[in-house]
Amino acid sequence: MTQPLTAPAPLLATPSDAGTAPSVAHGPSAEPTGVLARFEDWAALAPQAPAVIDSARVWTYQDLDAAAQQVAAALRDRVRPGDLVGVCLDRSTALVVTAVALARIGAVYLPLGPRPGERRTQAVTEDLDVACLIGEPAVLPEGHRAGEHLPLPLPTDGVNAPAVVVAAFTDSARGTRRAPGSALYAVLTSGSTGRPKAVAVGEDSLSVALDWYRAETGLAPGDRQSLLIGVAFDPHLLELWAGLTSGAALVPAPDDTRWDSRVLTDWWRDSALTHAVAATPTVEPLLDRPWPQDLQLRHLVVGGDRMRRRPGADVTATVHNAYGPAEATVVTTTHTMRGTDPDAGEQTSPPIGTALPGVTLVVTDDDGRPVPRGQEGELRVGGHCLALGYLDPELTARRFTAPPQEAELPSVDRLYRTGDRVRMNADGSLDFLGRLDDQVKISGVRIELAEVEAAFEQDPRVRSAVVTVQRDSSGHGRLVAHLRPTDGAEPVTGELLDAVRAWLPEQAVPAAVRFVDAFPLDANGKVDRPALAAAVPAPVASRTATEDEHADTGATATERLVLATVRDLLGRPTTGLGDNFTDAGGTSIVAARLLATVERETGVRLRAPELLRSTDLRAFAALLDQRRTPQPAGA
Repeated sequence: MTQPLTAPAPLLATPSDAGTAPSVAHGPSAEPTGVLARFEDWAALAPQAPAVIDSARVWTYQDLDAAAQQVAAALRDRVRPGDLVGVCLDRSTALVVTAVALARIGAVYLPLGPRPGERRTQAVTEDLDVACLIGEPAVLPEGHRAGEHLPLPLPTDGVNAPAVVVAAFTDSARGTRRAPGSALYAVLTSGSTGRPKAVAVGEDSLSVALDWYRAETGLAPGDRQSLLIGVAFDPHLLELWAGLTSGAALVPAPDDTRWDSRVLTDWWRDSALTHAVAATPTVEPLLDRPWPQDLQLRHLVVGGDRMRRRPGADVTATVHNAYGPAEATVVTTTHTMRGTDPDAGEQTSPPIGTALPGVTLVVTDDDGRPVPRGQEGELRVGGHCLALGYLDPELTARRFTAPPQEAELPSVDRLYRTGDRVRMNADGSLDFLGRLDDQVKISGVRIELAEVEAAFEQDPRVRSAVVTVQRDSSGHGRLVAHLRPTDGAEPVTGELLDAVRAWLPEQAVPAAVRFVDAFPLDANGKVDRPALAAAVPAPVASRTATEDEHADTGATATERLVLATVRDLLGRPTTGLGDNFTDAGGTSIVAARLLATVERETGVRLRAPELLRSTDLRAFAALLDQRRTPQPAGA
């Protein structure tokens, strides 16, 4: 595809003309640079500088360069430039080495994560021309487990390290969709057909985002950059390559950092991190309590969901509220906040900010024409940030469109329709107002409701499925699946949820399932989703056990506290003490909120692994009682 030209100088309105100026804004000019070449420059200039600090092991730029060369050599006879390679690894040194090796070959890095779900991975390989999958054999789909395995010399020590890694090839027919020749990586986004769709991003686009990150945060040699974001979530590309292109060190995060916000800040402290990227739902609990004052963290980039409050005056890091779809290369706008700001600590959503270098923003009406500033509309994005497109040409043509002729867009040749509803302010900043379609965000991940519905409908026990979103008073959402069973079927909720986990990422698995005989219809004969959602019992209003009419008879005070809190967070009044936390719909975000509530109410701090290892909620409450009970002297 044609690479968009450099955006012109910023086009901003003054407060006096906000009502008449069009909702068009350009970020500062930008020119693409390089990604792999920058890493290789650091490997030559500072070979002994730490590139990855992985637990007790330090990998220098020289070490990383040599390891990537070995992996590239092992793959080069089987993987060609432009080939898609699915990577089923977690945040680890092995992942970093793999990313560099594939870039060196010219192959297209397709991150799937360490537990992508067998059916989901199989669907990807059926649709896309994936040359091979890289990962531990046990996590691969059956066809790749039984195929040819090429052992890879990847690190097997450190945080989240795999025990053994292979490149798995299969003789079965491969999908037909290939990535464009200039792609550096491709990522999966939720698909309305029930199968994930892949978007390809070029090195030029990522380089512009990385140049902004380094300039904005000052990331440089001697700094430490987090490697925290889930591998299948595209911001992890920003983390990984920001560190490697700046001469800084990457620090892979242990898995329990995503379950417990206090563990996260402990890790920031213990790792002496200076720069971090994190999902908004993970960071929000940190802003509700005093900010740790012994951190070296200078810059924190958050995104993936609407931020509902501003950092307080005690927050010592500069916080960047970032927005950007995968189709626009991770981040397109940011709003920077500091503890010294006059509005620090306000319980209001900050804007998603202004355009990054090389980015053009246009807010349009239904016909694609810019609306006046101050009016809401659909956000369309253009400039260097744009991805090359989907691996489906028809979908690319629908979502990446020509700009309107009357707009002040002389050097932009295409715009991506985000489907997000926004409002442009007089200064060119954007306020995020929601989605225009059925796509939603749960725990920071974009989810197409149709994909979740299609996952349930794969099961022969389900005739049809409709998924709705229920939000609590703070705006946090959970998915509810409304299912019509097939005639004579008596499906079990737990079995259905286990089945869809093979198709869906964790955040897309509904927290609740309802069985219905029929779906209500609106005047146009379509499913009345608001009426369906209204039939779901509201979340428990109180966490006080005595006010919980569903509390188990004979439960202890601690059991009632745990039960009421879990019911409130999940919005499932029927959850019982005998239910396992994750089987009941618990996620990493819910776990963090549960642990925070327990600590606030009891003064006892438990860790996420202790919750996850508990057989059920009664066992978790017993552990909490044990920690609350004073120990006899000398015990």
